[in-house]
Amino acid sequence: MTALVRLRLDIGYDGSDFAGWARQPNQRTVQGVIENALARMLRLDPPPMLTVAGRTDAGVHARGQVAHLVVPVAAYSAVNGTMPRRLAGLLPPDVRVWRVSVAPEGFDARFSALSRRYVYRVCDNPNGVEPLRRHDVLWHPRPLNLDRINEAARLLVGEHDFAAFCRKREGATTIRELLRFEWARDDRDPYLALATVEADAFCHSMVRALVGAMLVVGDGRRDVDWPAQVLSARVRDSAVNVAPAHGLSLEEIRYPEDEDLARRAQETRRVRTLNAAAAVAAAEAAEAAESVEAPPGAPS
Repeated sequence: MTALVRLRLDIGYDGSDFAGWARQPNQRTVQGVIENALARMLRLDPPPMLTVAGRTDAGVHARGQVAHLVVPVAAYSAVNGTMPRRLAGLLPPDVRVWRVSVAPEGFDARFSALSRRYVYRVCDNPNGVEPLRRHDVLWHPRPLNLDRINEAARLLVGEHDFAAFCRKREGATTIRELLRFEWARDDRDPYLALATVEADAFCHSMVRALVGAMLVVGDGRRDVDWPAQVLSARVRDSAVNVAPAHGLSLEEIRYPEDEDLARRAQETRRVRTLNAAAAVAAAEAAEAAESVEAPPGAPS
């Protein structure tokens, strides 16, 4: 039997020219580029498969992405201590693996995570964005009142069903715990607003939808309590515009102490399984209720 080792990778990338994290046929993705580089360096065929802490959409950046993979000990031993340097010569300049380490026992990049922290960057300078920052900062042509935004954001913090701010996926729950949602001005640029968003996990497009809702509160087009009203409806609202991807960056994945990694992974798997089962059951119950209320052929 081949001896195996689990490795943790700490990763950063400019998402501008990627079709997101996840490998897709005939698309340039972060996962695909890194896995191909690892296969060349470790001389593995097929390429090793990465498990990532948080899948990012097309155009989204990352400074603190984390992934793990399992490889033969012999392949790792041949490059031990030199992997980041070797990968720097194989990877394109818009993605870097900063650190490679043997993962602690029980570590799972996805399920062991306690939280994910994103930052969304917005510039409300009426003259536009600094050209060198155009790939990671959104220009908002209206002035933003961050006091209004933070008042609205506080109403969303906590555990809620964020269905109104997510793209629904079959069988997936939209219940999340929003741990932090704060906006502040950058100390070096009074026109640059930084939105920090942290949660145990995020559903598809959740961060960008939350940011989009806050922008129309900050520029006065919506009332402060409007995002909370949208949240309470628990239905995707077409009035919520999803903010563009390029302003968003995954900054940090937070994990428990080493001795709690396995327990955290087990808890996360169990909770997500239960939530998914509950979501499916609720959908089936609603469908059954509709059938009873409006049998086939009944007038609407």
